[in-house]
Amino acid sequence: MVAHDTVTVEKRPALSTAPAPRRRTRGAWTPWLYLAPALVVLAALLGYPIYQLGLISLFRYTQAQVSGGEPTVFRGFGNYADVFADDRFWQVLLATVVFAAACVLSTLAVGCALAVLLTRVRAVPRLALMLAALGAWATPAVTGSTVWLFLFDPDFGPVNRVLGLGDHSWTYGRYSAFFLVLLEVVWCSFPFVMVTVYAGIRAVPSEVLEAAALDGASQWRIWRSVLAPMLRPILVVVTIQSVIWDFKVFTQIYVMTNGGGIAGQNLVLNVYAYQEAFASSQYGLGAAIGVVMLLILLTVTLGYLRLLRRQGEEI
Repeated sequence: MVAHDTVTVEKRPALSTAPAPRRRTRGAWTPWLYLAPALVVLAALLGYPIYQLGLISLFRYTQAQVSGGEPTVFRGFGNYADVFADDRFWQVLLATVVFAAACVLSTLAVGCALAVLLTRVRAVPRLALMLAALGAWATPAVTGSTVWLFLFDPDFGPVNRVLGLGDHSWTYGRYSAFFLVLLEVVWCSFPFVMVTVYAGIRAVPSEVLEAAALDGASQWRIWRSVLAPMLRPILVVVTIQSVIWDFKVFTQIYVMTNGGGIAGQNLVLNVYAYQEAFASSQYGLGAAIGVVMLLILLTVTLGYLRLLRRQGEEI
């Protein structure tokens, strides 16, 4: 009887655990089923344009090919070799990276500070601030850029009059022009960060914040030690989104610096690619620059996510 009982106990684990891997396999596909409609739409809207961009970057594609007057010449990676051999490309790339980093940091700082402020004010000021921020967010980039140009106009703008700068031109100098564009980019970008972070703060249990305040923590310490770690997934999303937006800024630079500034001193990669493709009719070179921008953004995004997962964060 004892031997019979022992054999029975040994068989039960095998029978109970056999279907488990199949259940896990079926469950692993469930998220992809929910994501399938969105992936199909993204593939249709983004996949084909990216394919065409990469295809054109491999050919000598000029205005003649656009008009159908000459056959297309296959260059392989010749356009990329020309781009990387151009010293101006590396200068524009460095300027783009520095400018985008300044825009991202400024946008996050302003958006997070105003999100915390929204939790400290009463309902009426909170509503007014939200409406003003959403109004800035909804303003088209061309309209916002034109308004900021008027505000800083050397002849009629109110900013120079208030600051007593006379007829100082903000768009004449390289750094002052970049600074003016940065202000406009932050103005139209911070509402997304503010609203997203504010929603995350409201989801944090009030007991946690009250306990930190009772322990004597300052507002900065509460943000750095309590809110920021709890809002890390949200901050990752807004940071990546800001990097993508600010790295490919086009409208603000093109409108506010009249196509890239004096002698191209305010060029960024997006405007540089536009000039190569449409102003110079070198569509293959412009497409190659676009592919390089895409690869840079993918590398930065994937590297940032990988770094966070190494730190044990769930995103």
